[in-house]
Amino acid sequence: ILTILGNSAVLATAVKRFSLLKSPELLTVNLAVADIGMVISMYPLAIASAWNHAWLGGDASCIYYALMGFLFGVCSMMTLCAMAVIRFLVANSSKSNSNKITKNTVGILITFIWLYSLLWAILPLVGWGYYGPEPFGISCTIAWSKFHNSSNGFSFILSMFLLCTVLPALTIVACYLGIAWKVHKAYQEIQNIDRIPNATKLEKKLTLMAVLISVGFLSSWTPYAAASFWSIFNSSHSLQPIVTLLPCLFAKSSTAYNPFIYYIFSKTFRREIKQLQCCCCRRVPFFSTNNSAENPVSMIWSG
Repeated sequence: ILTILGNSAVLATAVKRFSLLKSPELLTVNLAVADIGMVISMYPLAIASAWNHAWLGGDASCIYYALMGFLFGVCSMMTLCAMAVIRFLVANSSKSNSNKITKNTVGILITFIWLYSLLWAILPLVGWGYYGPEPFGISCTIAWSKFHNSSNGFSFILSMFLLCTVLPALTIVACYLGIAWKVHKAYQEIQNIDRIPNATKLEKKLTLMAVLISVGFLSSWTPYAAASFWSIFNSSHSLQPIVTLLPCLFAKSSTAYNPFIYYIFSKTFRREIKQLQCCCCRRVPFFSTNNSAENPVSMIWSG
């Protein structure tokens, strides 16, 4: 519910002010689309299976669930990586060069992200890698236990781990460390000036917001990654079901954090949310004036 409401608000504000969006903000929109896609395509089936105390639908629904999770998970990770790279390029470029990152450029980048994610998601369907149930039995994902059982599973998991997890995570960390160093040097250069330029303050604020978004995503998925790697080198039955279930639930919560971060750091987003609330909740009392009898419909909803 939090994910749908929060990210729907992000998409609604983006549609409302689409012409005013800067090109890097399209990646924020893409991240919201991936989060909503994950919730709509996966969570109802997981919730129903939890109430049933067993997986519903058999192998077909298991493969579908794992494919959707892998697709949207890789898409979110690569979007965060692209956000970090673009933030780094903008922070280390002159204003004229930063304007070269157009909406068309970001649109092509987003298309590549989705194609890249789709490629990795369908590889287990064509014979490289496997999908299978989670140890607790009410969710499905990559068959981590196949790491040692077959060369096919070993090569897929190793390649996926490097190209979809390690390299993007290292890129994110490197980019934000580079931005932090640049901001730090800028503050050192102007530390004797009473008034810090607004551009420097804005750069620091945007960087902090982007860092928190990445930290929220990586922190949510770290316990799940740890449990998954445990199952690679040990039997999945060596862990209690609750131990494998909690990291999975914590990873699912990653889709709900971003709108709250936007609300805290973005005045524009707060203002748009308040306007949306006014549009949704603005009513005129039905019996407030004598005109209510003459035009009852217009008195229920203003506008």
